[in-house]
Amino acid sequence: MTKKQKTLEIIERLKKEYPDADCTLDYEEAWRLLISVRLAAQCTDARVNVVVPKLYEKFPTIEALAEASVEEIEQIVKPCGLGHSKARDISACMKMLRDDFEGRVPDDFDALLKLPGVGRKSANLIMGDVFGKPAIVTDTHCIRLVNRIGLVNRMKDPKKVEMALWKLVPPEEGSDFCHRLVYHGRDVCTARTKPFCDKCCLEDICKKEGV
Repeated sequence: MTKKQKTLEIIERLKKEYPDADCTLDYEEAWRLLISVRLAAQCTDARVNVVVPKLYEKFPTIEALAEASVEEIEQIVKPCGLGHSKARDISACMKMLRDDFEGRVPDDFDALLKLPGVGRKSANLIMGDVFGKPAIVTDTHCIRLVNRIGLVNRMKDPKKVEMALWKLVPPEEGSDFCHRLVYHGRDVCTARTKPFCDKCCLEDICKKEGV
């Protein structure tokens, strides 16, 4: 089995295991997903989902957040950790959306990367989930699992992992594949405990690197 064939087999098995896997951050509009992704850095999605309604209750629009002070934003988002830097990025990002993009999140990858606090992972998430375009989101679950399974070899740099996966994963499958890796990484191929290989749908084709 080639690495490409193995990748396709993994995609099909994870589809059966997690047919409805999608983004675990709650959002209704693209700009809200941008904020949640920034807050999710070194924080759980579950906590972010609890915090953001309070932010939108006080600042319900891009314009309101653009006009809010960094301190006002920080006061609300600090339970997510790194409060000041996250609040600063959210403030600057909302100002740029208002001033440079007519209050709309751009559907262009390079334009997204120009937004404060938006890196490749966030830009890919927006491209895939909001705009339905090819995307590969190399979060910690993705990086850990594709190394363990053997799709990449001891590769930790997110961009390098992303580039390697583009060569293996069909473009239309990338976004959902990465969401399913998140589910699998939380439920089965865990980081904080010994992975549950005995109940893993990939057990027979997994390299088990580092397990």
